[in-house]
Amino acid sequence: MSDAQDPDPIDQEPTRGMTVKRVVWGILVFQIALAVVLMGGDLLRVLPHIGLPSNQPSFDQPINPGDQTRRYRPSDMPLRPARDGNPDRPFQSTGDMPVRLNFERQGDVLILTGAIAVGDFDRFETYLIEEGADYTDIQLNSPGGSVNDALSIGRRLRKDNANTRMDGNDVCLSACPYILAAGVERQIDDDAQVGVHQHFFDVNTVLPAFLAVEDIQRGQGEVMNYLITMGIDPAVMQHALVTPPNEIYILLPDQLLAYGFKQKTE
Repeated sequence: MSDAQDPDPIDQEPTRGMTVKRVVWGILVFQIALAVVLMGGDLLRVLPHIGLPSNQPSFDQPINPGDQTRRYRPSDMPLRPARDGNPDRPFQSTGDMPVRLNFERQGDVLILTGAIAVGDFDRFETYLIEEGADYTDIQLNSPGGSVNDALSIGRRLRKDNANTRMDGNDVCLSACPYILAAGVERQIDDDAQVGVHQHFFDVNTVLPAFLAVEDIQRGQGEVMNYLITMGIDPAVMQHALVTPPNEIYILLPDQLLAYGFKQKTE
């Protein structure tokens, strides 16, 4: 019979604990390394395009069928004059507009002007409560901004059975068309400019494609469902999805009619 004794279980606990820690750290290091490899592949594809300016014509150049994509810089984008060449237009570029939505009531019309900032839906709700704003029509003039706020404002407008409209001097770009789509009736002057492109959800990031794929897909699904609910053909998204954020695709009047933004008049 051997005099050797089994190791004390208590003495084995530190060794077992160190082994578990090594396994956990090993898994963590492997996951980080895998993430770096996957991210590196995306970076190699995306980096050559980051920071490069768009080679599309400037926004003030005439829009023609098949030539509808323009450079898009919402902080300073020249606006094309309407047919009447209105010299009294309030804004010469989108950079002149408010950095977040401004609400102004003129009779039964509520005018929404400026960029759509995060939190503007809450501001809109507060405005309606404090001002007791009773409106039938919403006039839009905006270079876009927060998608989530635009969708929320749009749902509120549809709940209130409001109409939306744009005059010849107005623009509605990026996220703004989602508000435009909410009108029970939509009136858009042929000189107004409605444009779409790829967009971000919640917080803008430099490389959203591999950092927030799930969120982007969920957001796109929400947008598609929203458009269908508002009576807009979701096929309009084909133009948005192939137009990068630094460019804008301007919809022609016949496209606005085909996709349901404009309604046929008798």
